[in-house]
Amino acid sequence: MTDLATANPYETSTPSRLVPPQVRSPKLVQGVEMTVSRRNAMRKWIKRHGRVFEFNVPFFGRSVAVSDPALVRSVFTASTEQLTNYQPNLSNFFGPGSIFALDGSQHHDRRRLLGPAFHGRSLRHHESIIVDEILRETANWVENKEFRVLEPMNRITLNVILRTVFGADGAELTELREIVPRYAKFGSAMVKFMPVPRLRTQRHSPWSRLDDVRRAFDRVIFSLIDRADSDPGLADRTDVLALLLRSTAADGTGMSRQDICDELVTLIGAGHETTTAALSWAFERLRRHPDVLADLVREVDEGGRDFRRATILEVLRVRPVIDLPGRRVSAPHFDLGPWRIPHDSNVFVSLADLHENPEIFPHPERFDPNRFFGTKQPAPAWLAFGNGARRCMGADFALNEIDIVLRTVLQNFQIHTDSAADERAYFRGVTYTPKRGGRVVVTRRK
Repeated sequence: MTDLATANPYETSTPSRLVPPQVRSPKLVQGVEMTVSRRNAMRKWIKRHGRVFEFNVPFFGRSVAVSDPALVRSVFTASTEQLTNYQPNLSNFFGPGSIFALDGSQHHDRRRLLGPAFHGRSLRHHESIIVDEILRETANWVENKEFRVLEPMNRITLNVILRTVFGADGAELTELREIVPRYAKFGSAMVKFMPVPRLRTQRHSPWSRLDDVRRAFDRVIFSLIDRADSDPGLADRTDVLALLLRSTAADGTGMSRQDICDELVTLIGAGHETTTAALSWAFERLRRHPDVLADLVREVDEGGRDFRRATILEVLRVRPVIDLPGRRVSAPHFDLGPWRIPHDSNVFVSLADLHENPEIFPHPERFDPNRFFGTKQPAPAWLAFGNGARRCMGADFALNEIDIVLRTVLQNFQIHTDSAADERAYFRGVTYTPKRGGRVVVTRRK
């Protein structure tokens, strides 16, 4: 008789379905390796076990990592009857009203509601906001002295998303500019080291302190909601807050104030942290690649953008800011190629390793924007924003913002190049950024 306490959850009576190879080190050891350097751990395990394997770490439990291109596609395109959002996820940080907490029809309806704010005419409308924030931030850049670009990019992207979400500036947004960075910095540490808030109810726990900051955020948002509710022009507003206030479910009910707060903190947090990281990597890469930089400057002066777009795609290939998007098996099992993955297992896609696959991207170690130049769409295995029903809904907005920031900076500044060593990736809990902050030296163009 099989001992149920030691039974392998991957065992199946179907001979054609195989058990993924397993990382054999103890659970705690695997957890330490993932905490110290997730990417190094993934590379080591892929080299040892192949592009599909099982690992077992605290909080997430038994999980499967995938970097085989064909199988990655099946993960991202699976129905919600098969795969839902992984657990625990960022809804522990953003709240139960966040899009991260929703699945199935609720998730689909929320995406459909928010989509218009980040596509089409909205992107063109936001260009003036982005340029305005860049020029305001760069007005005080020091010339001929090395500085970290991470913090200026963070301020630009935060101001852009705040103005996009709320439609205007004001005293409340000034207060949010102080609250959001504290919440993001503190929250990133919590996400990195304690993804399950088991200590949240304890008065002096880190999660309790984080919740104090969140309450300050909610207080400001409630004030903005009250003001918007009394705005006679609410029906004509195009900002995200107005969209959420006007939204109704099939039964005619609207979103609760707390759900609106959860969604707004999600959009603000996720909407600027990832773009900040991508922009910091772009400047880090350009400092070390004078030929690419020269081509970009030439294109900017000629009014083009195709090579700049290719450069952005290549930055996100070689330096993905999110490395392990995941799903959870909601069906009795999920068949992944020859493998059968049991119910309640997490399935994570290793984007960094997918993007480093030499069979898809020849000489993947090279920073070469020409691999994307002249193509309308990146390669199918380029998945910096994920794919399927949970593809980042702000992807187009982010690409557009990165493009405008690079264009405006290159129009106004000369970036100095040299042979400085590559900056290592630093994991901030959600995103990867240059460890030294993306240091650059600039002078103003005459």
